[in-house]
Amino acid sequence: MKATCITKKIRLIAVTLALFAAKVFSAFGEPVLPVPAELWAMRRAYPDVTFSASYDFAHLDWRIEVSAPVFPEKKARKNAVFYWADGALLPESELQNRSKYWTLLYHYAEEVRNPATMTDEEVERMRSFGSSNNRRKSAGTPLFFFEFLYAAKSRIIIEDHIKSILLWGKKSKVHERILPALRRVESRVNTVAKNNEEVQDFLTTLRSADAYYWRRIADTNRLSFHSLGIAVDLLPNKWRGKQIYWLWARDYYGEDWMLTPLEKRWMPPQAVIDIFEDEGFIWGGKWGIFDNMHFEYHPELFEIRKFRAKK
Repeated sequence: MKATCITKKIRLIAVTLALFAAKVFSAFGEPVLPVPAELWAMRRAYPDVTFSASYDFAHLDWRIEVSAPVFPEKKARKNAVFYWADGALLPESELQNRSKYWTLLYHYAEEVRNPATMTDEEVERMRSFGSSNNRRKSAGTPLFFFEFLYAAKSRIIIEDHIKSILLWGKKSKVHERILPALRRVESRVNTVAKNNEEVQDFLTTLRSADAYYWRRIADTNRLSFHSLGIAVDLLPNKWRGKQIYWLWARDYYGEDWMLTPLEKRWMPPQAVIDIFEDEGFIWGGKWGIFDNMHFEYHPELFEIRKFRAKK
């Protein structure tokens, strides 16, 4: 009986501390342990979205209440509840399947990995990861938070938020939420192009700038970020015998596609990549499964990089 009372007191103290931490976090917007410190990165990446945390002892996880503006009205707001799940932000119904999902706050590389430095173990891991069977069965990026944020529950719903635009003179369709950031990219690249022949050539030889397209990722049942209208493929007229996408490289190099030398991969000018990243877009050329024409809006990955650099 005495041990039971002690356990109840400890539980009460833990609950009280967790509730206090959550209130402090909500009031000041700074990470206070034991609230997941990485939640700070999400708040910084999406400043118009509020994240409030409270500990759920039934699930032994942090319950995250999220509120975001409704586009295009913006004055109205929508709400959802997720569980932290090591940064996957899962709905309660998916907690039992958490092993199927990666964290949203993964490490985005600062430099392109040179395949010449890969170990045999790394090569084999990439070969396995790129197989159709593995891609069908492996874990993937959880889209639940993004489906909420971008109103992407269905093709019909999200298309109310997809805008037709011209990007460097090419027809494209993007989600209205990322349009300001994309316009800043376009303007800054245009400015650099005035005094940079490589960037001028890039824009002159640009064939397309496709973004929104409702589809699944190759070899999987998961939606592509193109389906949310937050990914853009910048395809040149010619890539001069170089490789641009890992699946196409596999047709040429076979199972050693990951060893495609960097000098044999088509890449946008570094100045263009830098501007995209500065505005919150990651570049697919830094993935092991490289996609060098691909840019995707994920400001949270740059914020989590800053956060971890301070630790």
